[in-house]
Amino acid sequence: MTYLFTLYALGCALALVAGIIEQRRHHRHLHSIPRRIVVNGIRGKSSITRLCAGALRSGGLVTVAKTTGTAARFITPDGHEEPVYRKFGLANLVEQIGIVRRAAAHRPDALVIECMAVLPDLQEVNERKLIQSTICVICNVREDHLTEMGPTLPDVARSLSRSMPTGGICVTAERNQLHILRAEAARRGTTLIPVDPESVTDEEIRRFPYIAFKENVAIALAVADLAGIDRATAFTGMIAAKPDPGTVTVHTYQAGPRRIAFANIFAANDPASTLMNVDLLVDHDLISAPLNIVINCRPDRIERNGQMGELTGLLIPERIILIGEQTRSAKVAVPARLVDRVCDIGGSLNFPALLDALVTDANGCGALVAIGNIHGQGEVLLGRMHDLPTAMPPSIPQRVPPVACATTAHQPAQLDRAWRSGSLGHPESGRLPSEVPRPLSVPRPTPDPSHNDMARRHHFRNA
Repeated sequence: MTYLFTLYALGCALALVAGIIEQRRHHRHLHSIPRRIVVNGIRGKSSITRLCAGALRSGGLVTVAKTTGTAARFITPDGHEEPVYRKFGLANLVEQIGIVRRAAAHRPDALVIECMAVLPDLQEVNERKLIQSTICVICNVREDHLTEMGPTLPDVARSLSRSMPTGGICVTAERNQLHILRAEAARRGTTLIPVDPESVTDEEIRRFPYIAFKENVAIALAVADLAGIDRATAFTGMIAAKPDPGTVTVHTYQAGPRRIAFANIFAANDPASTLMNVDLLVDHDLISAPLNIVINCRPDRIERNGQMGELTGLLIPERIILIGEQTRSAKVAVPARLVDRVCDIGGSLNFPALLDALVTDANGCGALVAIGNIHGQGEVLLGRMHDLPTAMPPSIPQRVPPVACATTAHQPAQLDRAWRSGSLGHPESGRLPSEVPRPLSVPRPTPDPSHNDMARRHHFRNA
């Protein structure tokens, strides 16, 4: 017995010594990188990581970056990308140690790294033990990962704040939860720098060869400014940076007699981000009527399925196609006036049935927007769409100037507060907050359904 206890104690001592040696080696690698930028938030982390890295590279800084999102990538100082190997394909926070070691080998001036932790405790471990950032980015606070970080948006904001560096700098484009971030920054002695998305002009956004968000660009410009890089130089680097695989794009495919403009926005899998992405596609004249929405449902995301079904009340598509598992969870959330537009083809994807369900105009043209979550039948859908022959995009008629209404993507907080306070009935049912278990934290239309239809349909008007 004494012999076994001695072996156990010796093993523990060796493990302790090995851990101390590993920790000191990691800190040596970490502190050899003078600028360490952690990008956290709910949506757009990978894109912001790439934009920041591009801006810093353009400014003459040797910069290494690592993304975690749609496809985890290690980006070298010359912009070359290498996949991040994961045993059994599973992400683990410990991989950050190997990334720092790999980055230090390039002797960089800056490391831009996406936060891969979701649980609040792990976000703090990522900051305090693994990265010790000099600049933290909290891009936004959205309604996602509520089980781990919620249940409310202020709770999500507090959870994300655990990645703030004590005595460091935090850059954010968040507006609705800014007061929470300010309070958390004050507790940590962190300098909070809010950025204004409108400081980025439409002309500057149009310079990007892909769809870019003003919020993301404004954050990257602020990070570049903190590094002493001027705006013009930063823009040159951002435009040259390779976009993330999850970046919103629109491809036109020929499916028999139909010509379909297909937009994959699975990456924006919370309601507010999804609505913002669709509005962006409309504003860039990349999609037009008739609009078809495909919602990929997951059995472990029942609440999210329902949120996407309810979101169709703001998008008002001509066809709502449900794929994946537990599609009923989305179907029951579709507003009553749109139920006759639902086509439920759950289970293994029946791609011919999906194509047959699409609504097109007299010329066989239409738009198909994929929302929800990519995993499962969503990945199958993307593969089948990409197998179709490509086609020239249809000409989109000039849109009528937008009607001023409460459905723009810039007023969620005000409308939510009115709805929650009881002064505004639910836009679909007229019920008060006490009668509805969980509202969407996305922009809500005015109570008059006919006005809502008119206001949203100005985006998708036929010639």
